[in-house]
Amino acid sequence: MHIHILGICGTFMGSLALLARETGFQVSGSDQHVYPPMSAQLKKQGIDLHVGYDPGQLNPAPDLVVIGNAMTRGNPAVEYVLDRGLDYTSGPDFFARHILKDKWVLAASGTHGKTTTSSMLAWILEYAGMAPGFLIGGIPEDFGISARMGDSPFFVVEADEYDTAFFDKRSKFVHYRPRTLIINNLEFDHADIFDDLPAIQKQFHHLVRTLPASGRVIFPANIASINEVIEMGCWSEQEVLGGDHQPWLLTDCLEDGSSFKVSFKGSLSAVNWGLQGQHNIANGFAAIAAAHHVGVLPEIACKALSCFKGIKRRMELVDEIEDVKIYDDFAHHPTAISTTLAGLRAKLGKSAVIRVVIEPRSNTMKSGIHQNQLIDSTREASEVIWFKSDDIQWSLESMAKNSKVPTHIMNTTEAIVEYLAAVAHSGDHVLIMSNGGFESIHARIATALRERNERA
Repeated sequence: MHIHILGICGTFMGSLALLARETGFQVSGSDQHVYPPMSAQLKKQGIDLHVGYDPGQLNPAPDLVVIGNAMTRGNPAVEYVLDRGLDYTSGPDFFARHILKDKWVLAASGTHGKTTTSSMLAWILEYAGMAPGFLIGGIPEDFGISARMGDSPFFVVEADEYDTAFFDKRSKFVHYRPRTLIINNLEFDHADIFDDLPAIQKQFHHLVRTLPASGRVIFPANIASINEVIEMGCWSEQEVLGGDHQPWLLTDCLEDGSSFKVSFKGSLSAVNWGLQGQHNIANGFAAIAAAHHVGVLPEIACKALSCFKGIKRRMELVDEIEDVKIYDDFAHHPTAISTTLAGLRAKLGKSAVIRVVIEPRSNTMKSGIHQNQLIDSTREASEVIWFKSDDIQWSLESMAKNSKVPTHIMNTTEAIVEYLAAVAHSGDHVLIMSNGGFESIHARIATALRERNERA
């Protein structure tokens, strides 16, 4: 059976393409923006990629067109599908029907940390010999691929609350029917499709309603936005992490996040790893508890996380030139920016120079919904450079006036590269924060620094 995926280079759809190919489907696809690491991963697996949405890619017609949630009415390929009456479905529906059927689904959800938590959980199960399948919105270094079918009933999925398709406005995750569900945190995001936090909570409640009575919802204590979802109705087991009189507790957490201990019913196990930040401790804690639901002892889970390598584009050190370190991070929300910078600052110390480049690329950030929080989110930086694209709908300049750290606004990546090549010195840390390709700025900064050093 031949399926053609519209929007194949998105993190979810690209991973779905890999799973479909692994299960025997003939897979092709197209996207408007084709960039690594997803494009390289797809090509490596022999999947035929088309750039753009010319209807000619659908002739001869595939057996099924899988339509990504970035596709809208008016897209030439979408209009061709509808006019010709081609069979089509959404990515989440295809995923549920053809991949997740008969699986014990372990889902990691929440505003932040979904990719990291699902990667940790998949690695814990792998370390424990359970050979899980997984679909993750990133590429875990321990696996080198974002999705696989696995060789067991267990399947780990990053459960995204974004909408399903132009013809199905429910959140993606309502299709997945998990038996083990993590809700890590819950804040307002995705302002392009949700009016407010209660609208997001309603979708999370729909997700909770899909769990069987023997299923389990795992969530941190004392987060009002999550408690309100549970109070809407929950018919499954609940496991609360931390808080008074709970079996799961965290202890001995180092400030930089490099070490912590997990107590389960009084039994202690330690994690010592290369990750940083209190947010990653929270992610790991949830993954350990979720793995326990399918039989992995906390001691084994902690050993697994102690050798966990991390995920591409999550504080990934991508290059180092004359002791100038360049990092890539998939930032999309003020909380993510703040916790990532806090972890790096705790690790490096107060005197370290951290130069941060931020592209406000997500729909929420471009709309300016969180502009007041963005100021405070960069407080641990030494210097911040904001990239002002043409579709920013608010005044970066007004925001910058209230910044407590030196702030620059630049309209082109060329200007950013030129500036950093002039000011970055040995020992500096350059952190690029964007949830897109950002015109390959990481490699261009590295090239500019090498050329500068060669001229010196």
